[in-house]
Amino acid sequence: MKNLRLILIIAIAIVGCKSPEPRRPVSIKTGSFIKESAERNKALNKIERQQIETLIAGRFKDKDFLISENGFWYHYNLKSKDDTITPKFGDQVVFNYDILDLNGQPIYTSEELGVQDYLMDKEELFTGLREGLKLMKAKESLTFIFPSHMAFGYYGDENKIGTNVPLICNVTLNKITKNNND
Repeated sequence: MKNLRLILIIAIAIVGCKSPEPRRPVSIKTGSFIKESAERNKALNKIERQQIETLIAGRFKDKDFLISENGFWYHYNLKSKDDTITPKFGDQVVFNYDILDLNGQPIYTSEELGVQDYLMDKEELFTGLREGLKLMKAKESLTFIFPSHMAFGYYGDENKIGTNVPLICNVTLNKITKNNND
């Protein structure tokens, strides 16, 4: 009986001391979501580019639109020949603008938006407009066409601008006050 007890205790000790096996993951992440998202964005960008190029070739055929390094289009309505100063980080700019859809329908008028007072790259402003202002000189007026990723993107403005909406903005830069803290 003693031997049986000893064997039983040793067996329990051996079985009881076995470390637990780690749980295997239920799903394996392969990065497929990111790949699919990137493919959707590429397709959306291609569609928007075609829409914008068609718009420029049609309604704006008499305008000379340029494409920026940042991926938006712009046209000078009023170009300054004398001034050479463009806004830099921390400069204060005063401007007016409106926002239209690609059909030319107003989303926000310049009266609704009012005169804007903005510190370059220190305050929130949608990417396209922020980069567009950097191309402008005081007293210039430009028309910008922004693909949705340069405008309000996937979320829109949670008011009048919906998901993935390309925009047209007419912008007049009234004044640049240089930041003297550099």
